[in-house]
Amino acid sequence: MAYTTIDKHTDFFNTKIYSGTSNSSDALTGIGHQPNFVWLKSRSNAAWHILTDSVRGVDSQLYTNSSSAAGSLTNYLESFDSDGFTINNNTDINGSGKTFVGWSWKAGTTSGLSGGSITPSSYSINTTAGFGIYKYTGNGYSGATIAHGLGKVPTMIWVKKIGANKEWQIYHRAMGNGKWIEFTTSTAQTGTSRWNDTSPTNTLFYLGNDGDVNANGDDFIAYVWCDVPGFSMMGGYGGNQITDGAFYYTGFAPAFVLFKSTQSTEHWAMHDNKRSPFPNPSDEYLYPNLNNSEAGGHSINLLSNGVKIRTDNDQWNDTKQFIFMAFGQTLVGSNNIPCTAR
Repeated sequence: MAYTTIDKHTDFFNTKIYSGTSNSSDALTGIGHQPNFVWLKSRSNAAWHILTDSVRGVDSQLYTNSSSAAGSLTNYLESFDSDGFTINNNTDINGSGKTFVGWSWKAGTTSGLSGGSITPSSYSINTTAGFGIYKYTGNGYSGATIAHGLGKVPTMIWVKKIGANKEWQIYHRAMGNGKWIEFTTSTAQTGTSRWNDTSPTNTLFYLGNDGDVNANGDDFIAYVWCDVPGFSMMGGYGGNQITDGAFYYTGFAPAFVLFKSTQSTEHWAMHDNKRSPFPNPSDEYLYPNLNNSEAGGHSINLLSNGVKIRTDNDQWNDTKQFIFMAFGQTLVGSNNIPCTAR
């Protein structure tokens, strides 16, 4: 049975489903925290994934389905609020008659970070939730380091050049420090130029000299996550390509799962427990690398202690290796009293 220092997962992560109104200022509440990173997507219509954070500011948008430079439109997100966020009237996030989903993470601390050869120009970190956001300017040197201040070893890192058309560069501990993957259908790629063949530590993460993560004088954003027992896990599993598919243990009831095959050119996929509420199966999914509307039909089970794959579709369960990112509900709180498990 898993234990955690987090008694209430919605203090740090939550999923919000809502219907669009086309109003110029709609406050979405009931999140349970003031977010620092919000990911929005239309469920009913083809539209881009919109990623906004408090470090870049509410008027700066990035997109998992595109390598484009950050947008600067003012009619997307208006503010990060004490119990949610306020959206404007852009049809991609608030079109009338459409349905949407938003995922939000809380960081928070914006001072006290020190160390590393590159000092972030701004950042927001949360040691309890194991999550940090860092804006930095590259120096072009192999072996550059950035202090993350999380006190744990990062297990997943997303890096994106803010001002240019460059692909996302993703580190995942299950692939190791000599590989990276992108928000595309590509397989994991091998090389020293992204992470300098050096694993993160409990104080630093490392960069090579590749222009996609460390071009001299260019600005980047990094999202950094660490595993928090009972709350979050970044792991891997091997598929078996049968309907009685793989099970991967998390130690909590997942509320959100993102995963990708690292050895085949399949899409990324994401499930959550709000678009597919209990009881199982969870068969509504979105593709982070595509602007497609929500689809269904390939099932997973979100269990009390992990995820069970219930499809033999290649995207979820071929005979290759997969990586995943999961956030969820705690099984047992810090007072050692079991929470309700599913």
